[in-house]
Amino acid sequence: MRTFPEPRAAYIHVPFCAHRCGYCDFTLVAGRDDLIGDYLRALETELQLLEEPRPVETLFLGGGTPTHLSADQLGQLMEIVLRWFRPVGDYEFSVEANPANLTTNKISALKDAGANRVSLGVQSFDSSVLSLLERDHRDEGIQRVVDRLQGQIDNYSFDLMFGVPRQSLELWKDTLQRAVDLEPKHISTYGLTFEKGTSFWGRRQRGLLVEVDEEVEREMYAAAMDDLSDACYEQYELSNFALPGFRCRHNEVYWRGMPYFGFGPGAARYVNGRRETNHRSVTAWLSHILQGESAVGEAEELSSEERAREALVLGLRKCDGIDRCEFEDLTGFDVDDLAGEAISQNCLAGLVEETESHVRLTRDGRFLADCVLIDFL
Repeated sequence: MRTFPEPRAAYIHVPFCAHRCGYCDFTLVAGRDDLIGDYLRALETELQLLEEPRPVETLFLGGGTPTHLSADQLGQLMEIVLRWFRPVGDYEFSVEANPANLTTNKISALKDAGANRVSLGVQSFDSSVLSLLERDHRDEGIQRVVDRLQGQIDNYSFDLMFGVPRQSLELWKDTLQRAVDLEPKHISTYGLTFEKGTSFWGRRQRGLLVEVDEEVEREMYAAAMDDLSDACYEQYELSNFALPGFRCRHNEVYWRGMPYFGFGPGAARYVNGRRETNHRSVTAWLSHILQGESAVGEAEELSSEERAREALVLGLRKCDGIDRCEFEDLTGFDVDDLAGEAISQNCLAGLVEETESHVRLTRDGRFLADCVLIDFL
């Protein structure tokens, strides 16, 4: 019987925002600050399922917008989380933040709790793009937040979005350059997607939003790979670039197929080979937890082969690809036995390359990653 390592990573979902942006389908509530107190109580109750404090090497608070909470509420949140998760060693403690509400007091609350990495939802520096995306910050606000962070939490990351309607290649390249000029340690670039159920989905259906041409979006992705590489950012995953030594170690846990804890509404966890996801409805999660019931909405016990195939697909997102020996140690499966045909076919197509030690996507393969990865399932 295969044994599973104890998770050394934890994710906490904070579901509050001032406004739900039109493209967002994440688990959150907007304009419901009256629920924050109940959320903090419920989170503490759910964390008691751990029974004892757990050491972690990475801790990530996402959302929603964790920094939508006041400085005092952030302090309460940190106290609750750190009661059950104890960062150890050279840990990474990340918090997602909105440039519009990351005040000096909130930065102090994060720093005092030991947070050492902030992920800023910048998205763009252009006012027209930010307005279309329904973001509540502007160019000058990003600079102010960076100024506040420097000397407090110097490891900050930018999320940037391309493929936004009416966004040109030139405007995207300017966004990349302006991001680089602010010297973040890490940059994530995401192509806009129209998720069913979002405001953007409905507006596109009615012809009010028109997607960027597929070839232009490809050129935007290529510009991110080239321009960020020229600025010394290493692409280490399909959407992620980092200065040397500043990869997001928490996300690397996911891509390696390693176990992790997850708490809060909509949060997923992967423990002892079992995957569980909490109810995505914030009010349903609150109701279940505060009534002493399980908040798990979905659960599945993966077979050994399913776990291996999932680890294979996640690992191929990394630009380093799959380390054959590490993969076999983790899953018990040989990469070629599991996916030899998919590897051969995609190598012939120039989308995958292999060496004695690794299997990885080629540059061309990164453009078609979604299609390629299906072959490995």
